[in-house]
Amino acid sequence: MKDHGISEEFSLLGGPLHRMGCRLSLVRGGTHTIRLGLALGVIPWLILMALVLIEGAGHQIFSPSVIGVHARLLLAIPLFFLCESLLDPRVAMFVRTLVRSEVVPPHARPALEPEIARINRWKDSWVPDAASLLAAVVLSVFASQLHIAGTTAAYDPSRAATEMMMAGQWYLIVCLTLFRFLMIRWLWRLGLWCFFLWRVSRLDLQLMPTHPDGTAGLGYLEVVHAHFTPLILAISVVQAAMLAEELSIGTTSFEAIYPAFALVLAVVAVLFLGPLFIFTPKLLACRVKGLSDYMVFGSGYVNGFNSKWLGAADPDREPLLGTADLQSLADLGNSISVVRNMRIVPISLLLLKDYALAALLPFLPLLLFKYPVADLAEKFFARLTGL
Repeated sequence: MKDHGISEEFSLLGGPLHRMGCRLSLVRGGTHTIRLGLALGVIPWLILMALVLIEGAGHQIFSPSVIGVHARLLLAIPLFFLCESLLDPRVAMFVRTLVRSEVVPPHARPALEPEIARINRWKDSWVPDAASLLAAVVLSVFASQLHIAGTTAAYDPSRAATEMMMAGQWYLIVCLTLFRFLMIRWLWRLGLWCFFLWRVSRLDLQLMPTHPDGTAGLGYLEVVHAHFTPLILAISVVQAAMLAEELSIGTTSFEAIYPAFALVLAVVAVLFLGPLFIFTPKLLACRVKGLSDYMVFGSGYVNGFNSKWLGAADPDREPLLGTADLQSLADLGNSISVVRNMRIVPISLLLLKDYALAALLPFLPLLLFKYPVADLAEKFFARLTGL
């Protein structure tokens, strides 16, 4: 659906892979790409499992030392596509909201149109997907020399290909390359989104310091970024899976979990909270100007109020009871409070909690390496029964 003030719909979805998914009916409505993600994750995983069984290594399938295989293919890749399915309608709605609410006023819309067209042109190009695939292939080829994480305890790229079984080669050559391609493809989209926000921030925006969303009319941007949660979950799942592998074979200690989790939080802050600071200069200027304007307006109103109600007695003065002046004074005070409390970054405590929870959840099962379920259950039963 196109807004009456925008001639072109904004979207971050496009490129050869997306078009292929549409042709194969794996993408519905242009934005529902979850089935495409499931196909890209499950099909390589099924082939890998078949190769493992053929080679007689079925006992290793659910070993903790190869949990990264399942995490990348069955969880992370589908989560990539779940994120884009949830996010893309929200970014389109954000652009429409900018126009309908006149945060981008009518005189600035001609400058917004070329930015939307530029993003749509770039996201539909084959170049980003090709560059992402090339980068993924280069990473796969030089992984052992660069010591890049992404292997499992069972499949190490430092081993010669001739020494590895077919399942190991399939995982390293196909599965990991696919995962890296999709990961780099998402980094490109994040960069595209940040560029668009930066270009919007340079428009002549009509920000209102008393807007009830607390961010001068940009509050919907927080709603958009809340839909990055599946992508954060995917990042955390992969990190937690790699730690589980290392813990299972004893190459790292349990205490390594804490700096790893802190690093995940730092990456999340940079990738998903960082872009929200693009509007900080505009929001800060809006708050400063709003405080100045409302202070001057408030002073004039208070002076008139004092003269009318606290000055010399006027026999013809209207009754104090039921006058609207007192309510207007209270409303003015509330307006100034809204301006004073206006956020200069569209980030709320709820958004921070959502991000932290998405980053934390995959790490919680790692506690079982230090506190096994059987031992915990035995101690619980003993304390409960007094045995």
